[in-house]
Amino acid sequence: MPEAQIIDPLLLDGATAPDRHHVLVGGGELLAYCAPTPDADTENQDAAAVIPYGPQAAVFVVADGAGGLPAGRLASQTAVRALIAELESASEKTIILRTSILDGIEAANAAVLGLGNGSATTFTVITIEGLTARAYQVGDSEAIIVGQRGIIRLQTLSHSPTGHAVEAGFLDQREALHHHDRHLVSNFLGSANMRIDMGAEIGLRPRDTVILASDGLLDNVHTAEIIERARKGPLLKAADAIIALARRRMNGTAVEQPSKPDDLSLILFRKPGRP
Repeated sequence: MPEAQIIDPLLLDGATAPDRHHVLVGGGELLAYCAPTPDADTENQDAAAVIPYGPQAAVFVVADGAGGLPAGRLASQTAVRALIAELESASEKTIILRTSILDGIEAANAAVLGLGNGSATTFTVITIEGLTARAYQVGDSEAIIVGQRGIIRLQTLSHSPTGHAVEAGFLDQREALHHHDRHLVSNFLGSANMRIDMGAEIGLRPRDTVILASDGLLDNVHTAEIIERARKGPLLKAADAIIALARRRMNGTAVEQPSKPDDLSLILFRKPGRP
């Protein structure tokens, strides 16, 4: 059973060990997980957050500090905290959620730029309002909404050379996962040229599953494998299966399968099915 109904923002960082919460929020059930790279001494550069926005509304976010740049962990934490602060202020002023998110992402970008250390982070957000979901994308973490039968109802576009190649039809998702440029990202918070891709509203159907993940999952597990495990059965069991497969891949050496040790953040969410 979920731990409880949360009313305050939940920030996960998994600094040195997995950070995991199974809660009720936004009128549904949620599992949030954030863990550092297995068997590594480096800091976890991911951050994830679950932000209640009323009895039937919530905001989910995953940030992944840019590898190769300084202070990725600080960038992710700074960005997520800036969004939380903006949403708390907007809630008091009864500002509509879409405006609050756009303002919050702009504030997060300004906060990361304000660090003045050249750091950057990806930032993917999903909002839930009643039976409506919307995605906001900056970078190569991704959001997916999938039905119980495995039909993808929403999938954000990864802001990367391989992501755009998949969108244009030059690569399929399996080829992109093994591509030598898979690690390159073309859009970050912490850039004066940051852009926000805002998706259309998606009406949630009974048993739809919302998936939000950093590239620690997406670079190790094929989308079809994620969907097959997420689409049915208890939410907790689905999350455990996805995380276990990602960990096996990270520790594996099979040439035919992806294997990229990395920090891993995952959020799964479902509204209850109709009686």
